[in-house]
Amino acid sequence: MVRKPRHILITGASSGVGAALARLYAPPGSFLALTGRDAARLEAVAADCRALGAEVTLATIDVTDRDGLKTWIEQIDALYPIDLVIANAGTMGPSSDEAATKRIFDTNVGGVFNTVMPLLPRFEARGYGQIAIMGSLAGFRGMPGAPAYAASKAAVRLWGESLRPQMKARGIHVSVVSPGFIDSPMTARNTFSMPWLVSAEEAALAIARGLAQDKGRIAFPWPMYALVWTATALPPKLGDQLIFWRRFARKKPPAAT
Repeated sequence: MVRKPRHILITGASSGVGAALARLYAPPGSFLALTGRDAARLEAVAADCRALGAEVTLATIDVTDRDGLKTWIEQIDALYPIDLVIANAGTMGPSSDEAATKRIFDTNVGGVFNTVMPLLPRFEARGYGQIAIMGSLAGFRGMPGAPAYAASKAAVRLWGESLRPQMKARGIHVSVVSPGFIDSPMTARNTFSMPWLVSAEEAALAIARGLAQDKGRIAFPWPMYALVWTATALPPKLGDQLIFWRRFARKKPPAAT
């Protein structure tokens, strides 16, 4: 059984679902270690969490900084043994651009490895730990316009789902979170219609419930999950037609100026 986490580490905590998760896990008596690239927004999230009763420590470390992140994580864990790590930091961008494609993989894949790997031996030594890996429903099937993002999320999904049975015998619980569209600064740049868009707060609640139940796969919202699952099960040509129709059927209206 999973324990109620008291010491939680969250990457990508300065906005979106990372910030919502930080506030959700901030009751009195909790300790939060938060990282993000925007120092001002991260400090605002920390202030909210402290007001809710949590003790908070911050670091503006990019998750692609393997050595810097490892040192910080080990220092935190030595003082406040981590119960739950949420490898949430991620990015997306124009996948036709070589530099952007590399950045997406470095952040979404390398950043997850850099966050989780320093804690695995420590969790094993204690015989307990919980890991949440932020994937995406885009990681179940190739998505038009986002090949690097979809591939990066597929990589961490398969890594996490493979890691789960291997780690369970050692007292370590691994969950892969696969949301659909979440209302956040990252998705605000999208120009296409985003069906079944959920708020960051709704997403955080769904994630926290799934982690409390030790679900291996936390996928939501269910209509989007069903659509992606169906497209994956269909022959490629039919799956492409379903995804292209649903994603590009309605364009978002241009923003008012």
